[in-house]
Amino acid sequence: MLYHFFDFLTSNFDLPGSGVMRYLSFRSAMAVVFALLIVIYCGKGVIRALQKHQIGESIRDLGLQGQLEKKGTPTMGGIIILLAIVIPVLLFARLDNIYTILLLVATIWCGVIGFLDDYIKVCRHNKEGLQGKFKIVGQIGLGLIVGTVMCFSEYIVIREHTTVPIEQSIVDNNTGETIITASQQIRLNEDVIKTTKTTIPFIKDNEFDYSWLVGGNKTLAWIIYVLIAILVITAVSNGANLTDGLDGLLTGVSIPIVGVLGILAYLSGNIIYADYLNIMYIPNSGELMVFGAAMLGALIGFLWYNSFPAQVFMGDTGSLAIGGIIAVFALCIRKELLLPLLCGVFLAEALSVMVQVSYFKYTKRKYGEGRRLLKMSPLHHHYQKLGLFETKIMMRFMIVSIILAALTLVTLKIR
Repeated sequence: MLYHFFDFLTSNFDLPGSGVMRYLSFRSAMAVVFALLIVIYCGKGVIRALQKHQIGESIRDLGLQGQLEKKGTPTMGGIIILLAIVIPVLLFARLDNIYTILLLVATIWCGVIGFLDDYIKVCRHNKEGLQGKFKIVGQIGLGLIVGTVMCFSEYIVIREHTTVPIEQSIVDNNTGETIITASQQIRLNEDVIKTTKTTIPFIKDNEFDYSWLVGGNKTLAWIIYVLIAILVITAVSNGANLTDGLDGLLTGVSIPIVGVLGILAYLSGNIIYADYLNIMYIPNSGELMVFGAAMLGALIGFLWYNSFPAQVFMGDTGSLAIGGIIAVFALCIRKELLLPLLCGVFLAEALSVMVQVSYFKYTKRKYGEGRRLLKMSPLHHHYQKLGLFETKIMMRFMIVSIILAALTLVTLKIR
């Protein structure tokens, strides 16, 4: 809102300093600061309100160290994160930007699904929460919305240029012999196109078109893309939800992920940097840097209350929203195929559950008694069973996430 207000002042009255809101870097910095302030100063009030209404975590005894001590800790703290994201974005982002709108929809959509799950668990005293099928339906619904908009919105395009190789030679004037032959490329033209292209790491052109899977058929390619969007949103959202099992774990792991997505959004939306790095240029996607900055500030601020010993848990209100936002963010900047690397911790947590359950069922069917590969799943509980204290697990998982984030950035130049 402030962007549009100051843009009006600049266009009509030319007030000194009113043009500062046009700078993406300034608005991103302000989004970080405001998000931090919202969490720090509003967080205490939300925590007190949750305690007053006895909205506390109910704990099942799984035999984990320090587990029962967390009983009664306020949950649904994801509300703090959502407020600290949405308010700065509404203040400092361009609200006429299609990517900003998509991420706001994803934030509220996943936040509502998580809130319903927490409400049923805490207020209705149903430990199962919202039934899994309803969660999946909600995630599929968001995938349909995002995938369809990405496919058919006239405001979502990429700009690509055609280049041809040429040879330059330096000839010795005395002998007539060629001394140096240099190869370079010249740009012929630029086209703004609708496409199902995305970024894929470790290959020469760094791009992949989903239409290749269906022999170039554009109609089927759109269908494939929508299905990919549904898969990505469902997988990342549930992976984040499974990771939220220790004080500060999901928050700490998500900070480098969001930071890298913000950097990639800025690079992809800047024609100079996109051309220099030879990556896909996506007009207007740089605006997502403001959203990423707000989310980064919200997560860092929430870690203030969520680090061990946690004063508040984010609950599914926060975890499902964080996963959904990361997935939609990656889809918007066409980096969804980088998520298995960038969100490697989420992937490991989800796979640990799938492998554990599958192996248990297989051995029970074969031997009449279920066996386990891990001491407990998800993966962070396995390390707890091995005797590691949860702060050490949290920090090591965060370090791994930072390493994966750095490797994701490196893929821009490794082809």
